Amino acid sequence: MEKLSNPQKTIEVIQKYQFDFQKKFGQNFLIDGRVLDKIIEAANVTKDDFVLEIGPGIGTMTQYLAENAREVMAVEIDKNLLPILADTLSAYDNVSILNEDILKVDIGKIAKERNNGKPIKVVANLPYYITTPIIMGLFESHVPIDSITVMVQKEVADRMQAGPGTKDYGALSLAVQYYAQPYVVANVPPNCFMPRPRVGSAVIRLTKYKESPIKVTNEKLLFQLIRASFNQRRKTLQNGIKNYSGFNFSREEVAKALEEMGVSPTIRGEALTLEQFAQLSNLLDR
Repeated sequence: MEKLSNPQKTIEVIQKYQFDFQKKFGQNFLIDGRVLDKIIEAANVTKDDFVLEIGPGIGTMTQYLAENAREVMAVEIDKNLLPILADTLSAYDNVSILNEDILKVDIGKIAKERNNGKPIKVVANLPYYITTPIIMGLFESHVPIDSITVMVQKEVADRMQAGPGTKDYGALSLAVQYYAQPYVVANVPPNCFMPRPRVGSAVIRLTKYKESPIKVTNEKLLFQLIRASFNQRRKTLQNGIKNYSGFNFSREEVAKALEEMGVSPTIRGEALTLEQFAQLSNLLDR
């Protein structure tokens, strides 16, 4: 079968099924074979792998995954795409389609049933409006994942790998870097998609740590501190923590912890490293 990464083939399929792009699902189909090759290479997909794909669209990347993986499960929320996928993927017997909302799927159960509980690989061209909830949901649910290789908005990829003191650094940077090592594989211009998005995109690989290098006594407190410090970005860390509704730490307690860390009491959260946030969390958790 001719690859769907050929733009003419994509147009042919869309016209055949009179498919209407759904803005609410953030549908932008990839039409560049070189980008797809880069994604498969970056994800290091082999014949030993079970791959979970999120949002297969008409099956463009699914074809590439099916040729390289042992098994692919593609989760698609739009039921209008099911007959198209049944057609475009008919040549592959190692692909199954799950018509569900990825945020409601029990991925741990899938890994257990389809991959003997071993870590799976997640590969996706993610809908931009829901990128962060999907990625954080994958991490926070602690399902067995080897890596997540995804196409996201370039701005989001920049935030995921940003360091302290930069404008892109924030809660997402810290959360992603707590769970995984981010690496931007390639920047992808709008003309690689149909329809063209208004913004640039990037492929990022998040290699999940088997064990986080950051040691915290209370993970929930760590992420609350991070949220508190970036809720009011321009305020000092002390004020951010004081104004956060979930906390009852006194200003003195926070000042004492910062002093123990050898950090100025007027420091802003955006200047702290992940290690320092963990240190602060551990000191306040005593």
